[in-house]
Amino acid sequence: MPALSLAMPMKQYLGIDVGTSGCRACVIDDQADILAEAAVELPAPLSRDGGSEQDADLWWQALCRLLDELSRTTPLVGVAAISIDGTSSTLLCCMADGTPLAPALMYNDARSTVAALRIAGVAPATSGAHGASSSLAKLLFLRTGGLTGRAHHALHQADWLLGRLSGHYGVTDENNALKLGYDPVERCWPDWLDALGLDRRLLPDVVPPGQSIGSLNDKWCRRWGFGDATRIVSGTTDSTAAFLATGATPGEAVTSLGSTLVLKVLTDRPVFEPRYGIYSHRLGDLWLAGGASNSGGTVLRQYFSPGEIESLTQQLRPDSPTGLDYYPLPAAGERFPENDPALAPRLQPRPPEDAVFFQAILEGIAAIESRGYRLLEQLGAPYPDRVHTTGGGAANPGWQAIRQAALGVPVVAATHQQASYGAALLARQGMKDTL
Repeated sequence: MPALSLAMPMKQYLGIDVGTSGCRACVIDDQADILAEAAVELPAPLSRDGGSEQDADLWWQALCRLLDELSRTTPLVGVAAISIDGTSSTLLCCMADGTPLAPALMYNDARSTVAALRIAGVAPATSGAHGASSSLAKLLFLRTGGLTGRAHHALHQADWLLGRLSGHYGVTDENNALKLGYDPVERCWPDWLDALGLDRRLLPDVVPPGQSIGSLNDKWCRRWGFGDATRIVSGTTDSTAAFLATGATPGEAVTSLGSTLVLKVLTDRPVFEPRYGIYSHRLGDLWLAGGASNSGGTVLRQYFSPGEIESLTQQLRPDSPTGLDYYPLPAAGERFPENDPALAPRLQPRPPEDAVFFQAILEGIAAIESRGYRLLEQLGAPYPDRVHTTGGGAANPGWQAIRQAALGVPVVAATHQQASYGAALLARQGMKDTL
């Protein structure tokens, strides 16, 4: 008689990424292998006069469509935990039952200039709450309209969606809380917030990302076929989830080559320098320090079509530098590694050959990347011994060679680049920590 197998079914973990233009889902197993993925579009926020708003119900509708699609192709009964990442500093005020009181102010809403000045007068220089786009500035802005007097919770995008899934609101993670004024070093809401007259009952409870915070509501278990023991795990910001997806280890860095150039390095100490927009997210006992330049793919698209970029990539000669000293920017103004709102793009002289001009732009962006990591090193972060690459530019081997020469360390394309994969890893972590 053959022996009976006592092996338990393999657990699965669901990560959801809510971005500006859509939502993505990723299901992984205990070995972090991808089992299923799905994606749906999300309407663009309404933007005008410096404001950027979106009805939070659109997030929920997109999330429902996403899980509807996923459940049609993938049995979800084995999903042990769910986590969500969302756009950083997107803020929503809601009632105790999660009902929004007004559209959410999106990450790039920059109307809170007066509030930002008030924050600058009381907050330490190292706080992540500086700037008109911070979630704290948004909360003060909403207070001027009397909205916060009726609110029970001030929540970020990921917080609110996780609350919809569990039925319990008022919890955020340390990464999302950073720009609301949370002190990640002391791990508390600081006393200086009181100088702003802020009603502390609005501030959510803060837990580390990847911590089990509740169970999936029975209603949603039945709708999408989840098991009745599915856990809800605290999330993070979209950029942090994308970093986690790469699998980078301490001392390694991740460069995102998207519309802008974003650098992040994993270190054992926090780095804060508001002048350059540098701040650090806590990740367990480690820190994720980084900054973002205005340079990046936007500059390339100003001069070349996608087809031209593909063709010119084949003509790159990484072993033969152009010698042109470019500082590619889409317009005047830079924040990191130079802090100069009037810094003009430097893209002259332009050679007659498009291939040379194209390569010179890539060399210029690589030089900015190198300067960025050197600045982070000067401020206390380690210079990376390996750089993982995400974003559209990660697929360009010629650019990779140019960057490797500029950085002096190995440069590799990240195997996993989707933030939803990083969120799924957080879901897996949340279950491991409860065992």
